Amino acid sequence: MHLDLSELSQLAPIFRELFKGYHVSRRDPELYAQLSNFQDQYRTLFRALGFELVCDTRGFYYFVPDLAAAAVNKTAQRLALFTFILVEHLADQGRDPVAVLDGGSLGRDELPSLLEKYRDLFIQAEVQTVEELEEKIMRRMTQLGFAGEENGIYRFLPPMHRFLDVCLSVQQDRDLAASLHSVLPLPAPVLIDDDSDEKLLETDDPLDLSDFAQESEEDALARAIVEEQETDA
Repeated sequence: MHLDLSELSQLAPIFRELFKGYHVSRRDPELYAQLSNFQDQYRTLFRALGFELVCDTRGFYYFVPDLAAAAVNKTAQRLALFTFILVEHLADQGRDPVAVLDGGSLGRDELPSLLEKYRDLFIQAEVQTVEELEEKIMRRMTQLGFAGEENGIYRFLPPMHRFLDVCLSVQQDRDLAASLHSVLPLPAPVLIDDDSDEKLLETDDPLDLSDFAQESEEDALARAIVEEQETDA
């Protein structure tokens, strides 16, 4: 495919955001429209960089680096654990977890009671205070495009489905196990120890950027464009 770079007017900001692990959704109208209109061109160019551009039909884009992997990194683990906790917490309150996590909201004032209720699980994520919960989980969720925050209200965005789908899948397994009167241990996610084998910490999840730290985004982008032009020639 011949790439006309003049068409990719948002190439630099799109690459910068996706490279950071950010999820571009309709909340980012200019970037989202550009990706939607030139999806094939962007996918071809980014593949030359070693990234797979994923378009979720529910309305968001993200990167999956083309690398072998075995486990998710600590940030992804924290966000997954938090999603599991939220699903259970909302269900206990009689609130529909899907409705809340699919465009609904959570108030900052709910965080202290949530932390106290699930303290043992949050300790696994090295979160022991409300400040750490906001810094290590809520702030990262907003930085990566899973939620937005305004006036103390966190509103969840479509990319939350990446974690919600996993939670619902586990819940279905639990329901099936219960219906069969069998024992199916499905513990909450456990964080991998930092001292464990480094290979186990490799991941193809865009939330882990450690493998790309040696090459700047500008160098990577320039290299990909040159390689693509050489291929067309």
